[in-house]
Amino acid sequence: QVQLIESGGGSVQAGGSLTLSCVASGYTFDAYAMGWFRVAPGKFREFVASIDWYGDNTNYAKSLSGRFTISRDNAKNTLYLQMTNLKPEDTAVYSCAAAPAANYPYIEQDRYRYWGQGTQVTVSS
Repeated sequence: QVQLIESGGGSVQAGGSLTLSCVASGYTFDAYAMGWFRVAPGKFREFVASIDWYGDNTNYAKSLSGRFTISRDNAKNTLYLQMTNLKPEDTAVYSCAAAPAANYPYIEQDRYRYWGQGTQVTVSS
């Protein structure tokens, strides 16, 4: 059974930092690219960041202005998202997802096969 379990969300003030984690199980983690997506209140799910199966190539939503960093540890089957200088507009439910390596580019949601339930991030001004 495939599972993607996110953790690390919470409430922070603007300018603060959080690191999200996503632990994967039930499939071959290092055969899949991984991504982070978010759903803000009243908005559609949007792409945040992606990383290829080896961790060499990353991609970010342009709106993030370099504040977030995606990484992975294949030995631990874990994906990370370091978020710095958080803004109220970053408030959302953040979900991790897994895409078969062949489904490049890893920006569109429909390229992802497995999804986590999400973790809430709330940024107050």
